[in-house]
Amino acid sequence: MGKSPRKATHTPAVTPKATIRTMILCIPDELPREALTAHQLDRNFGVQGTLSAQFWATPALRLWQHRQIISLRKGRPASCAGGPAKLLDLDGMRHAAGLGAGIRHQLFSRVVHGTRNATAWHVYEARHLADPQQYPWDKAVADFNNQPRVNAIRMHNAATYGAGQIGLNELEMYQAGCMAYQHHSALTAVAGDALITAEGAKLAPASDAMADRVTYLEQANRLFAAIDPDQRLLAVAL
Repeated sequence: MGKSPRKATHTPAVTPKATIRTMILCIPDELPREALTAHQLDRNFGVQGTLSAQFWATPALRLWQHRQIISLRKGRPASCAGGPAKLLDLDGMRHAAGLGAGIRHQLFSRVVHGTRNATAWHVYEARHLADPQQYPWDKAVADFNNQPRVNAIRMHNAATYGAGQIGLNELEMYQAGCMAYQHHSALTAVAGDALITAEGAKLAPASDAMADRVTYLEQANRLFAAIDPDQRLLAVAL
């Protein structure tokens, strides 16, 4: 009698959670300014973090409007943690972020010239999470780092300090092309990595995969396109 066929077993797919560094809060109208301090974020929004000076105040800000801006800092542009949308220079932030991204992408292109597209880290992480015994963490890290393009970026970063480094966490975005990377950077400058609406709904990417990041940015950008000028925004670093 022939042997019974062995039943195939499939390891369930595991999607690593998205990395959330900056969250944007849309503040309900009834919440007073006094409730927007760092130590009350968890109680009012369920968010543990600190206020982040991610936004720019509009250059036309009047002296009497300063009290409406949260954690306003000196300088041009004047950064702040938030305030009414009409008093924030959201268009200026997007424009500047897009220009900076174009410069970074030119650098990226020179650094990785001659190397093939690399597989993003989240792919290796998902494989590890699906079967840690068969594919341990150290193996996942080694497989990611051993890619020629990743090595080229790491070598550049090892010889470079500060803003000149290339973020490996944005590898997929860089590889999508200059225009795509500029759009991604411009939208992220305003939308951050996640957003809580005034009604309490949370928008966030399902994972660090670029496709999931794009889906989040599409949702957030539609919200900002229709936002009330008096809606207060607050940036929080997690």
